Amino acid sequence: MKKLNLFNLAWPIFIETALFMLLGFIDVFVLSKYDDLAASAVNTANQVVSIATIVFTVISGASAVLISQNLGAKNNKHASRIAALSITFSLLCGLVVSILLLFFNRPILVFIGAEGKILEFGSQYLLIVGGFLFLQAYLNALSVIIRNHGMTQVSMYVTLVMNIMNTVLDVFFVLGLCGFPKLGVLGVAIATTFSRVVGAVILTVVVFKKVEKPSMFKLLRPFPKEDIKNMLKIGIPSALESFLYNLSQLVVTGIVLTCLSDADLVAKTYVQNITMFFYIFSVSIGQASQILTGHLVGANKLDEAYKQGFRGYRNALIITMALSVVGIIFRSQLIGIFATDPTVIELGSNVIILNIILELGRTTNLVIIACLRGSGDVIFPTACAIFSMWVISALGSYIFAVVFNMGIYGLWIAFAADECFRGLLMIIRWKGGKWRTKRFAAAEETTATT
Repeated sequence: MKKLNLFNLAWPIFIETALFMLLGFIDVFVLSKYDDLAASAVNTANQVVSIATIVFTVISGASAVLISQNLGAKNNKHASRIAALSITFSLLCGLVVSILLLFFNRPILVFIGAEGKILEFGSQYLLIVGGFLFLQAYLNALSVIIRNHGMTQVSMYVTLVMNIMNTVLDVFFVLGLCGFPKLGVLGVAIATTFSRVVGAVILTVVVFKKVEKPSMFKLLRPFPKEDIKNMLKIGIPSALESFLYNLSQLVVTGIVLTCLSDADLVAKTYVQNITMFFYIFSVSIGQASQILTGHLVGANKLDEAYKQGFRGYRNALIITMALSVVGIIFRSQLIGIFATDPTVIELGSNVIILNIILELGRTTNLVIIACLRGSGDVIFPTACAIFSMWVISALGSYIFAVVFNMGIYGLWIAFAADECFRGLLMIIRWKGGKWRTKRFAAAEETTATT
């Protein structure tokens, strides 16, 4: 495997992440031409999907750390065993989650406060996307294997194919062009699912021709109990952090649905779809930094890992702040891509100004937490998340938005306070060096000779 560096890892991840975000952006954009509430319904349903997929991150998140550290330690056989374990358990968990969403999508949406057209549209979407969600679990497992072997460009190209296919099908199925039926939300669901089928097929061929062999599943005999323990030790805290974040956002959505106006809900949907393009560099640099940190910690190059973490953070912060400033300058035009309602445009434009403070904290978390995970330090970020996401973000959203009657502005104040508070704690943790003692990788396996 060729020598890894931040740029070579990060740029394909950046493009892949941008394309992945563009999938959701295009879904919302096309639906905004169909029905504003349809766009908000899909955004609400996707929060349910995000929580459901947290179980997949227990496996994929832990696999990423263990594979990278073992590759760094030159223990390729152990890395292959982790890869086989990741694929097997991802598929099993994905099938369980798909069955649950297939049969209980409507009660879940009712539970979070959806009603009327949002409930109907959201249920239609979850019936198809949720029923085939095991495909996403499988895609996650394959992507982890490919990325941690340094082949980030492959994953990027597959995402490009999925993006093109999803866009074409969105336009035809949602808006009913070229004689196709006008399916609305069902059209988005079909396009999303079909593109995942194609992506899964391509990545399967790549993994088993370029990276691993099907015989790697033989490494699961005898069953690797110690690997399972390590996966749970890493994966559960990491997944819990993601779960708490998505659950807190679901609570916030419930607050918006029940306490705030439709204009607040629509503005929130559009702003979140715009601002995700502000932090895509932070996401890609964070994921690249995690891979590099895992390899460096596995090779016991701890000082180099420390410097790499801050180098990635500095680059991500500069780029994200610059993009946020550009977003502020063109804020009205950006909201105008989606909305024509003057109230929604005004609300969204003002929130984009507040969002720059949120991005300062979010960038810190995306990069430094990724480095901590790559080193195997996963408990501390989760413990911070339990307090910050619920006390500052969720409770703060209710206090500022409802009690103080600040509406959507109150939401963003709470979101920014949460991200900045946790970001400060993460920097202190990285500088403190406790992560240096969290290495999981074993020494290289050798065969004794006489």
